Amino acid sequence: MEPVAADLLMALASGTAGAAGQSLWERLRALVQRSPDPQSDAVRGDEPEVGALVGALDEDASDEERAARLAEGLALRARQDPAFAEALALWRREAEQVSGAAAGGGTQHQEISGGTQHNVVFTRDVHGSINLG
Repeated sequence: MEPVAADLLMALASGTAGAAGQSLWERLRALVQRSPDPQSDAVRGDEPEVGALVGALDEDASDEERAARLAEGLALRARQDPAFAEALALWRREAEQVSGAAAGGGTQHQEISGGTQHNVVFTRDVHGSINLG
């Protein structure tokens, strides 16, 4: 399984991905609180407490070290618990879509050609008025 990127975790923890990102962050919190599959190799004493790592990133969402430790903890638990790995992979795909949209994901091409133009504005996702006065 591909690990969860630390910058994705930081974006969701900081709230920059909007309401959908906050919902995903809460889903991750719930996911890490689930007990490991009894058939898995996950041993609670051997792994970093992933729930505590989520809480630590909540305290300072800009801390790259905390985000990296959380990403490592998620990867370790995913290697030990196949059910967790499957749920985490689904969560990661959804989080990447939301984070990409919040960061302006998507292809955009705008072009002006010929002559002289006045008051040209290129924009995307405007929530409010634009005044060119």
